[in-house]
Amino acid sequence: MDIVVKGRNVEVPDHYRVHVADKLQKVERYDQKIQRIDVELFHERNPRQSDRCQHVEITCVSRGPVVRAEAISGDFYSALDLASTKLEQRLRRSADRRRVHRGRRTPVSVAAATAGLALFEPPAATAVDGHEPNQDDEPWHIVREKEFSAEPMTIDDALYQMELVGHDFFLFNDKDSGRPSVVYRRKAYDYGVITLAL
Repeated sequence: MDIVVKGRNVEVPDHYRVHVADKLQKVERYDQKIQRIDVELFHERNPRQSDRCQHVEITCVSRGPVVRAEAISGDFYSALDLASTKLEQRLRRSADRRRVHRGRRTPVSVAAATAGLALFEPPAATAVDGHEPNQDDEPWHIVREKEFSAEPMTIDDALYQMELVGHDFFLFNDKDSGRPSVVYRRKAYDYGVITLAL
């Protein structure tokens, strides 16, 4: 298992890299398939945020789902402690789930899962007033694009995946309705579901 520590706008000393490696060695007991752990440090330069200026994000890349945790604190050591505790909880939950469901279902291949889906093609750009559309004319710019597998899953599975990565929403293909849907976090422990009407 490789542990990669990098800093954004901050120099990472060698003794901190050793501390991170020692701290994260035990997470391998939850998932033997972890290939790499990325740890990113970020320092908030706003003086008003001095008690919450150190940000640590940990991402576990394995042959299974990606598991992510992040924390903010006044120093990198306590931020690492908070983030690693969250990471262990998520990995433990994932390990428990694998143990309970082992052998009860077989995964569907991506080809079989996507065979019935129509390919989406965006409409072609058209000229307006003799001018070709230019992205630079827009007040917004797309800075990141991601593409994920469209394997159908239940709402419970989508909530589980959302909790593993620590996001507030998760886009998925609903196994029951066959429609694109989003689960999202509301206040406290409440969740919501948005589904496209076809």
